[in-house]
Amino acid sequence: MKVAFNTLGCKVNQYETNVMIGQFINKGYQIVSFNDKADIYVINTCTVTNMSDRKSRQMLRSAKKKNINGIVVAVGCLAQIGKDELEKIDEIDLILGNEDKKQIVKYIEKYLKDKNDKIFVSDIMKQDKYETEELTTFYEKTRAIVKVQDGCNNYCSYCIIPYARGKIRSKPFEDSINEMQSIANNGYKEIVITGIHVCSYGKDLDNDISLIDLLEKINRIEGLKRIRLGSLEPTIITKEFMERLIKLDKFCPHFHLSLQSGNDKTLKTMNRKYTTEQIKNIVNIIREYYPEANITTDIIVGFPGETDEDFEITYNFLKQINLNKMHVFKYSIRKGTVASRMDNQVSPQIKTSRSDKLLNLSDTNEISHLKKYIGKQVEVLLEEKDNEYMKGFTLNYLHTKIKTDKQSNEIVKGRVVDIKNNMLIVEEL
Repeated sequence: MKVAFNTLGCKVNQYETNVMIGQFINKGYQIVSFNDKADIYVINTCTVTNMSDRKSRQMLRSAKKKNINGIVVAVGCLAQIGKDELEKIDEIDLILGNEDKKQIVKYIEKYLKDKNDKIFVSDIMKQDKYETEELTTFYEKTRAIVKVQDGCNNYCSYCIIPYARGKIRSKPFEDSINEMQSIANNGYKEIVITGIHVCSYGKDLDNDISLIDLLEKINRIEGLKRIRLGSLEPTIITKEFMERLIKLDKFCPHFHLSLQSGNDKTLKTMNRKYTTEQIKNIVNIIREYYPEANITTDIIVGFPGETDEDFEITYNFLKQINLNKMHVFKYSIRKGTVASRMDNQVSPQIKTSRSDKLLNLSDTNEISHLKKYIGKQVEVLLEEKDNEYMKGFTLNYLHTKIKTDKQSNEIVKGRVVDIKNNMLIVEEL
């Protein structure tokens, strides 16, 4: 039977889709493109925003149009917290929660046999140990995404994810290392370490380990060239953390800090656990240890109660700390969160205006930072062909194009000669 996948949302979802693909392949199923006619369509859903919900539902409905007799399976975060809503959609045949999708082949074969039960969604809040998935199939071209942690205990007022993912749970230390060694053995040069709240790695384990302990061990894996981190809670950055990190020769100095705001009042209302003064110190610490670090962030505009003055404080703060790039999101009401019940919701027009202003600042910052690289030497991990160029990324995750005869998954040295469309144009040395 032919199985097609569509993955929405974060890198954790991408990793979990690869796990599911491996399970189907091991059982003799054929994996095809989502655009092809398949017997089974699996949509790994996202629910981080209302837009994510809408895209997930659209994708689920569109799958049935590709094959009216195909089985459409909703898995992931929207399936976890929105099963009652999804059950009403005629095009969906099967709904599996985040823990249940780990046994997706079993549930599908059961459904094929009796077509009785439609929903398998376990209570994620009762899950207190990480159940290690077995990643046996690799689909990324050059960078392997590896999930080492699940769940979040922070309960930010705007976020539904703790209810979809449960409490923090860390993959056992040795399981993590063994998986990454296997990935390196398969020829991957770069690993991206990810999780729902990856900075909490180890807090639930008995042997007093943390994320930096894991990184130090990964750094010793033979064959691996680069270690990259996903989105980070800013407070993990301390001088003690950086003293150990700077010794890791394979670490890629790209820090994506999940800030969300540059205003202390808004941060407190969001239930974020830091102040702008702490953020400023954290950014300074990063630049002290990694002067060439690429520091990026996520920002939410139009959070309930955010006045024009509040936004200007955020804007001026972000202008002051001068990050390389900002991903800007307009706040949207997420049913089930504390923020959805707050007064003083901001109008869509004001959100758009604030978003545009921050995006312009981000673009100005990005171009300014990229210009500093003209004439400098960089190392590029090649990813894909683009006419006469190869696209790739530098050590600190700057997007590049380079003319070369070398193939994807090779690292080449070059000199930056130009900037086009926010990409470094590199001449091979």
